[in-house]
Amino acid sequence: MANEWRRIALRDVLSFANGKTSPGRSDGLRNPVYGSNGVIGFASETNAPENTIVIGRVGSYCGSLYLSKQKCWVTDNAIRASALNGNDARFLFYLLGTLGLNHWRAGSGQPLLNQTILGQIPASVPIPDEQRAIAQILGALDDKIELNRRMNETLEAMARSIFKAWFVDFDPVRAKAEGRQPPGLDSAITALFPDRFEDSEAGELPKGWRISTIRELSSNIQYGLTQSASTEPVGPQFLRITDIQGGRVDWSTVPYCKVSAEEHERYRLKPGDVLVARTGASTGENIYLAVAPDAVFASYLVRFQFADPAIARLVGAFMRSAAYFDFVAGSIGGSAQPNASAQVLAGAELVVPPAEIVRRFANIVAPIDNRMAANNDESRTLAAIRDLLLPKLMSGEIRVKDVEKHGAGRSPAASEKLINNATNT
Repeated sequence: MANEWRRIALRDVLSFANGKTSPGRSDGLRNPVYGSNGVIGFASETNAPENTIVIGRVGSYCGSLYLSKQKCWVTDNAIRASALNGNDARFLFYLLGTLGLNHWRAGSGQPLLNQTILGQIPASVPIPDEQRAIAQILGALDDKIELNRRMNETLEAMARSIFKAWFVDFDPVRAKAEGRQPPGLDSAITALFPDRFEDSEAGELPKGWRISTIRELSSNIQYGLTQSASTEPVGPQFLRITDIQGGRVDWSTVPYCKVSAEEHERYRLKPGDVLVARTGASTGENIYLAVAPDAVFASYLVRFQFADPAIARLVGAFMRSAAYFDFVAGSIGGSAQPNASAQVLAGAELVVPPAEIVRRFANIVAPIDNRMAANNDESRTLAAIRDLLLPKLMSGEIRVKDVEKHGAGRSPAASEKLINNATNT
């Protein structure tokens, strides 16, 4: 460790205060409200300034960490921390992530962190200028990861908009029925849509379209693997319910598991898979995989596979729609422990157009899917670089000048070479 780093207790560089009961929340407001599990809504009020570090105080999220760059409200399930005496908040956020805060908790039945415990934790810090330089390197990686996430949100919204226009609102059919050219469609695609509706048992449908179920469209419905997760790379990654959030997976945080060759082959994820949670509060949460890493899936997930890749994409889009989530909510009722069998999850009905329209839809959204997959791959690489650099930078084993000299942060190979050199010195 560099000699100029000084030993401190966290109270020397951070002030701590408990959060307060959450104010009224609404998604239409601008200030994020943080609980122990991150942003839980938005409010008009704030109780913490910009660059506040939010620390989970109690329960299963005890020791969780978040950094709010804007004014926010911190609830009573968390502790708010602010940098003191010119120290850098972002550096201290990364520092806290290396200290294993969860191991400092008190209480056996209900884990708890408090201001006194946090204030007494020892650490080492460099001068503020060095702090800012370290935070800039690590922050640049996280900023790019966040940019990719926001870009993917925009891309997802584009794909959902196309699905809704074509298969929910039937905009091209309505336009043709009124003698108008459907906006945004060329003549070849326009010609595929009918110009009238017809009555069906499900109500008015475009002429020639039909109602089907996910079950009828599927070629395979399968429960996942029962296995223990490991943070060590002992085998393929192990996708669980908790890894799927809002139709997305942060693969950099997905654990691993040991599997036999037979299990690997049977449960390996494949492009075009749709995975759905079948139990717990997130029952019905799902993801469509345009591409698949080397991973298997856990037993509380159900996999749906389809012989036609275009149908897979159509069903994947449908299962992210309000109609599917409403179906799941109606199927599981208000039980204390929600759960649904594969057959229940597969019972949802959706509108199915002729095959050529389905194929055109899949072709149009394919570049969107590919761009999102590329962004995810880049973010995974950036997260790996950050995780390689972070403990070395935060301990002083690697200095900022070394990172800049070797180009670490621009490629995993450069980062690994720098870290290996530092470790062997």
